[in-house]
Amino acid sequence: MRTFPDDLVRAQREWSATYRQLADRPGRTELRRRLYRLSVQAYFHPFWQRRRPSPAAWWELRELGRAAGDMRERLPR
Repeated sequence: MRTFPDDLVRAQREWSATYRQLADRPGRTELRRRLYRLSVQAYFHPFWQRRRPSPAAWWELRELGRAAGDMRERLPR
């Protein structure tokens, strides 16, 4: 498994959470804008300047974001 910078992982986690919120409440302009900003932040992150992102790297990063969201949803509130 690769190690990603904390801020890149955080951006991906926020992206995943925002995507789920948008799925629950479609048409929310502020959520679409936030999703776009987070996409740009992740895609153009300096980490990718050192090495080109492979599909496998993107998949691992997305899984990190999803796993964090899944754990939060399972926690009792």
